[in-house]
Order: sequence, then C-alpha cells, then structure tokens
Amino acid sequence: MQSRWAVLALLFAVRTTMAVQFQSIAAMSPIIMQEFGFALADIGLLIGLYLAPGVVIALPGGEIGRRFGDKQVVLFGLLLMIAGGAMIALLPEWHWQVAGRLISGTGGVLLNVLMSKMVTDWFAGKEIATAMGIFVSSWPIGIAFALFVLPGVAVSWGLTVSHLLILCMLFAGTVLLAALYRSPPAQAVGPALGTWPAGAALWAVIVAGGIWGLYNAALGMIFGFGTAMLAEKGWTAAAAGHVTSLAWWLIAVSAPAGGFIGDRTGRHTLVMIGGFVVLALLLIVAARTEYAIAAFVALGMGGLSAGPVMSLPARVLEPRTRAIGMGLFFSVFYLAGVVAPVVAGWIATDVGTSRATFDFGAAMLVLCCAANWLFSRLSERVKAETGMGLVAVTPRSSPP
Repeated sequence: MQSRWAVLALLFAVRTTMAVQFQSIAAMSPIIMQEFGFALADIGLLIGLYLAPGVVIALPGGEIGRRFGDKQVVLFGLLLMIAGGAMIALLPEWHWQVAGRLISGTGGVLLNVLMSKMVTDWFAGKEIATAMGIFVSSWPIGIAFALFVLPGVAVSWGLTVSHLLILCMLFAGTVLLAALYRSPPAQAVGPALGTWPAGAALWAVIVAGGIWGLYNAALGMIFGFGTAMLAEKGWTAAAAGHVTSLAWWLIAVSAPAGGFIGDRTGRHTLVMIGGFVVLALLLIVAARTEYAIAAFVALGMGGLSAGPVMSLPARVLEPRTRAIGMGLFFSVFYLAGVVAPVVAGWIATDVGTSRATFDFGAAMLVLCCAANWLFSRLSERVKAETGMGLVAVTPRSSPP
C-alpha cells in the first residue's frame, strides 16, 4: 500500500473501531444499568476509565513505538482492546468490567498516539491539515455509529451480542492493518533514531496538546451533557440522545472540510480561530434557545478547527522528535480530557443546571485562542532555531 490516501483510509477505518468501543458504555448505559444494577456514577466511571490510561501511557507510548515500530505497537494495542472488550462481554462482575475498560483504554492510547504519528509521517509537508481533518472525523463517526446501532442490537439480542459485534470490528481492523499497512518509503528501512524535542519545540508541542485537549473538551460538553441539558427542557432521554447525535454526524463532515479549506487557502490559523469562535458562540446559543434541533445541527460546524489543530505538531517536530513529541502532545490532551468533564460536572452541580457546561465549553475555546497566540510565537522560535518550516501546503499534483 503506497498511496498515502489509501493508508489514510485504512487508518481511518481502524480508528473508528476505537471510537465505537469508547462510546459503547454510554450508548448502552440504560440497558447496562437495568441488567447489572449499575448506578449512573458507575457508568460515568467506566466511561472515564477508557481515557484515564492516556495520562501516563501516551508519552511512553510514543517511545515504545519508536523502539519497536509503529505498526507492531498499534497491533499490540488492538490486541489489548480485543482482550479488554472480551472481558467486558463475557465477565459481568464489576471488577472485571473495570479491568476490561482499563485494558481496552490502554490499547486505545497506543492506537491514538501512534496512528496520529503515522498519518503525520505520510502527510508532513503535504496535505497535512486535510489528512488530519479526515483522520479525526473517524471519532465522531464511531460515536454516532455506537449511538445508533448498539442500543438496538442490545435490546434485540442482548448486551453480549453488542459487545461481540465490537470485538468483530476490532478483529477485522487488526487483520486489515497487519496485512495492508506499510511505512512511508523514507522510513521503510526501520525506525528512525528518536530524541526529545528541545527548547521552543518542546514548549510548542505541549501548548499544541493543550489546544487539542481544550478543544476536544469543549466538544465533549455536547455529547457529555447535551442529553441532560435537553432533558432539563422536557425532552425524553431517547429524543435528547438522537438530537445530540446530530451534531456528531455533522462534525464528521466539518472536520475534514476545515482541513481542506486550510490546505487550499494556506490560512490554517484563520480557519482554526474562526472555528473556535463560531463553536463558542454556538455553545452559548444552544444552551439558551428553544430551537434545539437547529442549534445542534449548527453545532455540527464545530469540527472545522480539528484538522488545523492536529496539524500543529508537524510545524514544530522533526522526524527524529516526532514519536516522543506526539506522546507529549497526547499526554496533555488526555489530561485535559480527564479533568474537564469533572470540572464541568462540579460547575453544573453548583449552578444547578447542565446549561453551565456549555458555557464552560465556550470559555475553554477562548483559552484555545490565547494558547494559539503562544504557539505561534513558539513556532517562530523553532523555525529560527532549526530552520525547519514543516507546514501544511496547498495540495499539488504529486505522485501519491
């Protein structure tokens, strides 16, 4: 497989299975609570456990990939996801459910960190923002798929069958990746010697990780608290869930669109900041309007910034610092992903309404704008220190 776009399609498909597994607990939560007697707090813990390993695994994950090879470590991560998923499917006791989510989440971290690096390796200096926009849209597609498919399967054939369906998807992804993925031609000879980013590059990739973490945390307010907010307005749980999922289907379209616009115009920062501002305003409006369906459809524009944000590390990381640098990037991202929902829950409890979480999401997007100003200053220093200028370029007529 030598075409970078074919590689992207493969990685997209494999990462979608991770999103389905992540969202499976939330998607089937009413059935899980009824069948096993779990409380809402238990469901929340199981959801959070999937991301929690990222805080400590993301950084060494990048180094592990450098030492043993990206493809081999991603395959190992997929096997961990299958093992954890099998525990959840076949062992309903609480401690096995916790262990299964932690094991699955650990595999998911390895998948997320190293597959993002693999996309960067194939597209750095080319259509990086478009590629990253397409790649990250696998997450909302997987979440939307889980919301639409898994509850129906669980109701008709049981929870075990739903979990086994996820395992089949993971197994198919493992086979496809093992059979088809190849490293870029420049790296075909083996893993490159890796080093830590230093100086301005180190701080720039940390700031970029903070931007990605805050941005995703703001988006997380939609699927994390959107249903509860609509329920406060009198919507049934089922109807609120369907309306909330509208935003995710459309984010899957707006994410690659934002990357494509950035690459075609060369104005990645403008697309990114514009996306932050638009999403912040839409969150504030969605929390207050009575036209919920229109508001959540409009929130589907929230993916516009995704591609430009995910292209930031390529601007400051050289090939030899990319493995560890992407580990740093995702360590900060996972930290924000774990902390932000907890803070949002505290705020909502203190204020007395889930609407406050959408306002909190808007505030995080304002911080993203400020952090991007800092990243721009640091990236200029990186360019001065190293002479590198790894930026996404306008698509050109070059061989795939």
